[in-house]
Amino acid sequence: MSQHAAPSPGRPTHGADGPWPPRSADRTSDWVTGGVVFAGVLMLLNGALAVLQGIAAIAEDDVYARVGSYVYELNLTGWGIIHVILGALVLATGYGLLKDMAWARFAGIVLASLSLVAQFLFLPYAPVWAVIMMAIDVFVIWALASRQDQVGQAGRRA
Repeated sequence: MSQHAAPSPGRPTHGADGPWPPRSADRTSDWVTGGVVFAGVLMLLNGALAVLQGIAAIAEDDVYARVGSYVYELNLTGWGIIHVILGALVLATGYGLLKDMAWARFAGIVLASLSLVAQFLFLPYAPVWAVIMMAIDVFVIWALASRQDQVGQAGRRA
């Protein structure tokens, strides 16, 4: 007599003949795909917040602290226009990522890179916020650059 009992009729088995589909050996692709969706949501939020940041810079010069002498000095209205335009483009690209559009991945990498540079240059005006936005931009770039298309994955496995 065997020590292992046969599974009861109502109890699911864990083998290939069970009611659940077998798990794939490469679970990192699901994680990276989830990262791309999260990057799309972050781009939507980043774009909306950049538009609001730009509107605040255009409307009131008293929102941000005055910077004495800065190498990349630009008046706040100029920074506001840059943030509004860049924010609108990032917002649209985030929407495109969530809709899984082909152009959105490349555009997302380019726009997140531009956003990172713009936040770096805006660092003296809002240092804590700029560092947070730069970290988000780095994550977005990583998530979009590490995604691999399904065709490329199938070709490598074979």
